[in-house]
Amino acid sequence: MYEITEKIELSHGVYQYKVRAPQIAKKRKAGQFIILRMNEAGERIPLTIVGSDEETVTIIFQEVGKSTNILGSLGVGDHILDVVGPLGMPTHIENFGTAVCIGGGIGTAPVLPIAEALKAAGNTVHSIIGARTKDLLILEKEMEAASDKLYITTDDGSYGHHGFVTQILQKFIDDGCAPDFVLGVGPVPMMRAVAEVSRPHKILTMVSLNPIMVDGTGMCGACRVTIDGEIKFVCVDGPEFDGHLVDFGELINRNRSYLKEEKMAVEELTYHEGEKCYERSPS
Repeated sequence: MYEITEKIELSHGVYQYKVRAPQIAKKRKAGQFIILRMNEAGERIPLTIVGSDEETVTIIFQEVGKSTNILGSLGVGDHILDVVGPLGMPTHIENFGTAVCIGGGIGTAPVLPIAEALKAAGNTVHSIIGARTKDLLILEKEMEAASDKLYITTDDGSYGHHGFVTQILQKFIDDGCAPDFVLGVGPVPMMRAVAEVSRPHKILTMVSLNPIMVDGTGMCGACRVTIDGEIKFVCVDGPEFDGHLVDFGELINRNRSYLKEEKMAVEELTYHEGEKCYERSPS
């Protein structure tokens, strides 16, 4: 059992937890993730490790489906049944020169530890984070501390640049300040757009993929993606890949496979506040 030692609501339905897992905390590196399960019948949820200390790992998640809504109902002192990790390949970190780190929405969470590692390696780090509105923006202060310069965008113009993260990246290039390395993490359409901006200029561009994942060991094959025409498993070969080689169309289609079932599960979920009890609503 893994105890939740801290819970912070970063924005509506987005939470930051510290979970006591000292063995994972000591070994984790930027870019790696855990898979957790709340109970015996629970779904296995992959979540990036955002940070750690000697005793705990920090995770950030958004309440989207049934399992993340259940996770969001827990509090300090509650326990998670299983936490497995660190999983996945760590981010390749070197001094590229100038690095642009781009986070869209909840994707800012996995970008943070990578930006910190790139800066520690001597890179000049320019970070761009975006959200639909100001209220949905997360980790602004943390990203500012990890960057030489931080740029903020919102779709509705409520904060920072009125527009998209790709417009800031395009301006860098148009102004003759093309970076040596680009990292993009966020919704799949955003990552594809980032890769398309950098592609004509042959800028190394890495993206962190988020397919459906089950066991996290490469055995089930659920997280398969096509990279440069070859099948890869995100859980063991990734989660980061060259964005110019990713078959984003296939990734989008596979991620839509269970939308109907996911929607039904959320609709049927009834939470009895204060009782820590979940049950399905009457049919």
